Amino acid sequence: MKQLSPLALAAALLVPMAAGAEEMTFAWTPNPQTPQVDVAIQKGYFKDAGLDIKFVAFNTGREGFEAMTGGQVDVTFMAEFPAAVGALTGQDFSVIGDLARYTGSRVIVNTAGGAVATPADLAGKRIGTTIGTNVNYYLDTVLKQAGVKAEVVGAAPPDLVPALARGDLDAIVPFPTFYAPAKATLGDNYAELRAPGYDVHYILAASPEMTGKRAAVLEAFMGALEKADADVKADPQAAMQAVSASMQGAISPEALAAMWQDVDIGLKLDTGLADLLVSEADWVLSKGVVKGDAVTVDEMLTHFAPQALEKVAPEAVDLP
Repeated sequence: MKQLSPLALAAALLVPMAAGAEEMTFAWTPNPQTPQVDVAIQKGYFKDAGLDIKFVAFNTGREGFEAMTGGQVDVTFMAEFPAAVGALTGQDFSVIGDLARYTGSRVIVNTAGGAVATPADLAGKRIGTTIGTNVNYYLDTVLKQAGVKAEVVGAAPPDLVPALARGDLDAIVPFPTFYAPAKATLGDNYAELRAPGYDVHYILAASPEMTGKRAAVLEAFMGALEKADADVKADPQAAMQAVSASMQGAISPEALAAMWQDVDIGLKLDTGLADLLVSEADWVLSKGVVKGDAVTVDEMLTHFAPQALEKVAPEAVDLP
């Protein structure tokens, strides 16, 4: 997948201003998993809702989340893991929607060091991942469910595939963006183990101001996304075209069609997400990454603000 140049990225995020529109800052970068945003931009749904969206790009979801809790942006898109840490550390934020779930998490193996057919075969293996992240959480979950132990080796995301190719590691659990490079690098020695245990949730989180005195603006924003969500369901091919165009051709519609086989796209908000965040928070505490008290499901739900989504799509919300 090609990388976007800064100029191309700026062009991709450009939304025309409307006179008298409500300004809102949204931390989001064109990506393959959230077509609702691309469609809303392409069809002018944000503008129709009276919004002037300023898009801000960050390298990671964690950085976007920190910008939002720091008052630099109003709403941020991210994988769910920073929200678990945020709840543990007492950050003031609200989860307002769950755009999509990635169901293709996997362990990647270099078969030159031996085949791995089941999670139990990971016993004693040197497995690389990025410590303290959602992929580390997934690896620990897989090992725990299999009842085995392995040597977990920490590495930066770009270093995992080269280390696996050199034979320094037997397997890796990288971020999904590195799956294709791993397959291309390993060639015939590539194998993957798709063990259940974790789906990445691509969520939206908002600042207290957005769920408070600017609730009407947030409702307009969610209404535009709900309208786009319906379009994605009705015409996924057109949505793939919109995503490809937004990403300036960095990924083709054909590649998206293959990728979306592992993506559950649909705007919703339910207790399953809260349960996952609690599990992740418990894991973070067990690793000593953050010091604090465990968070219950009820406490986690205080960080959920379903009101805007409930108003535009009540059937999408399933919370106590």
